Amino acid sequence: MSHIQDEIRSITDGLPQGVRLVAVSKFHPESSIEEAYAAGQRIFGESHVQELREKQEHLPKDIEWHFIGHLQTNKVKYIAPYISLIHAVDSIKLLEEIDRQAQKAGRVIPCLLQLHVALEETKFGFSPDECRETAASGEWRKLKHVQICGLMCMASNTDDMEQVRAEFRQAYDLYKELKAGPFADVPYFKERSWGMSHDYPIALEEGSTLVRIGSKIFGERTY
Repeated sequence: MSHIQDEIRSITDGLPQGVRLVAVSKFHPESSIEEAYAAGQRIFGESHVQELREKQEHLPKDIEWHFIGHLQTNKVKYIAPYISLIHAVDSIKLLEEIDRQAQKAGRVIPCLLQLHVALEETKFGFSPDECRETAASGEWRKLKHVQICGLMCMASNTDDMEQVRAEFRQAYDLYKELKAGPFADVPYFKERSWGMSHDYPIALEEGSTLVRIGSKIFGERTY
């Protein structure tokens, strides 16, 4: 069994019930994805549209592709026919474009709202208050070809794991607030995407249902 397959099995065996692994395969070759696939992994995360298009064309059709990076509105049309989940919706404008392209593709596309809780200003996403306002406005209910299925966040890039824990907890608290409020009647609003290779054990303790793990599985990026 390869290192990739060992890691896939080690990680998935340790996940609580109801939590899914997104194997972050961006910048890694199709051969590495095939190894993970052979170990039973079916959800893969990509963050560059052109790279994803090439992989999707060549790899097994039962793979669930998740788009986990910053998505430009003019690129949505290329992935709308097949994407399983868009993690990082960081504006209403983007959500509306996903809705338009999903309608053209005859699909309903699940999405997560990206929450900005990290210290770095460079990260994308709604502030907690913007997220509350967006949810409370109800405008999203008019979009019939997207489903807002939960929240996504990235923690600060820091070795201070208590800071990381506080940010995940802030995201989980907001999720629970929205679930009890504007999304109380939305059964599919149930996903929390946080946690990466170095901090996913903390994310699991702070309510994550989707952990995005790349380097722990595939090693450092190859190109």
